[in-house]
Amino acid sequence: MAQTDLERPNGAAADWTIPQDWDRYTSAEHAMWDRLFARQAAMLPGRVVPEFTAGLDMLRMTRPGIPNFDELSERLMKATGWRVVAVPGLVPDDMFFEHLANRRFVAGRFIRTPEQIDYLQEPDIFHDVFGHVPLLANPVFADYMQAYGEGGLRAARLGSIDHLARLYWYTVEFGLIRQAEGLKLYGAGIVSSYGESVFALDDPSPNRLGFDLRRLMRTKYRIDDYQQTYFVIDSFEDLLRQTVETDFGPLYAEMEHQPDIEIETILPADRVYTRGTQAYARARAAEESTFSTNP
Repeated sequence: MAQTDLERPNGAAADWTIPQDWDRYTSAEHAMWDRLFARQAAMLPGRVVPEFTAGLDMLRMTRPGIPNFDELSERLMKATGWRVVAVPGLVPDDMFFEHLANRRFVAGRFIRTPEQIDYLQEPDIFHDVFGHVPLLANPVFADYMQAYGEGGLRAARLGSIDHLARLYWYTVEFGLIRQAEGLKLYGAGIVSSYGESVFALDDPSPNRLGFDLRRLMRTKYRIDDYQQTYFVIDSFEDLLRQTVETDFGPLYAEMEHQPDIEIETILPADRVYTRGTQAYARARAAEESTFSTNP
């Protein structure tokens, strides 16, 4: 939920937080949350990492509907010291990192409409809270998120946010993890999406590659559709260790002189779990080409 060159909206505090105004949600908005929650909670068991399933209890509030951030934060604070704070939408990069570094997770307060149930461009409260909060109840992943925020503040000073953003994208948002039973979901962008929860594990189209920090941070990504490549970590502990132990300064300097890697590319050194057909991406590109030539 970060972006550069944003103007702080009226009513937002200096840190871009706003009141959640939980009492202003309508019955229809609460019903939309319950509908989305029930759909994902029913289909994720067996597909999602067990730590996420355990963390879902954080979201089962004393009242149905959209979680109250005050109540949610009270629960999270007891578990891992994190809080959830409301923001108007996208926030500047430096403010996003500052919040993460201080164990505050920023969440939009609006929820999608029935017409947007399967896709919306800007993350809503369901993506932000259902997708992210369960793993913030896990101590190791909670530490990773804080470490990422601290790393983001350093990256901002070095002018290397774009490369670090790819780490967030391919882990926090769209990460897979290898377990004894097979690959599992953990990225928030996947677990909050009914369609991508199936696509990321079952579809033959995308590549599924072993996590490699340097390679990942050179890899482009797309924000408008299902991913063409997913990266698979071995464990949250290993992800945290690599993030904490890596000296990113020389890594950023090294990548300044290296070309970006195209999304669908598989390199000779990659650990390949699935060599994707890329059929879905090609079909979508063909559809877009047809639409552009036949308005």
